[in-house]
Amino acid sequence: MGDATLASIRIEHHFDAAQEKVWRAWTDPDVVRRWWGSQPDGVVTSAHLEVREGGRFEISFQDPDGDAHTSSGEYLRVEPMVALEFTWGWRSEPGVVSRVTVGFEPHEKGTAMRFVHGELRGASKHDYAQGWRRTFAKLDRVLAADAQG
Repeated sequence: MGDATLASIRIEHHFDAAQEKVWRAWTDPDVVRRWWGSQPDGVVTSAHLEVREGGRFEISFQDPDGDAHTSSGEYLRVEPMVALEFTWGWRSEPGVVSRVTVGFEPHEKGTAMRFVHGELRGASKHDYAQGWRRTFAKLDRVLAADAQG
């Protein structure tokens, strides 16, 4: 398998929330527990985040049908409020590692997020584009609920 098999997905998403709230949603385990995972009714069962370069994360979640998933990786770049970059893998797919880069900037009363999930080798059973879009829709709902306060 050469580099030609590597793919990436890019998603630009606008959140109607301040940059610091979106940053916190990605870096505070208590907030991550409320939105992580692509199933709308899925539940996070654990979230451990050591948000620093060289730190690791591991997040487990369960779908309504009982399927459990664990994603983990290492933070490669942590630029508070601006960018996160980390490796990504599934416990169920040992040795299959990809890379996620997330950038944040203030935009029209909210936050513009540039998301890239790259170095995808096509071996994963996960539909990342659909999965991340559903996940960000969950994050939209969490941020909106917090704004209602």
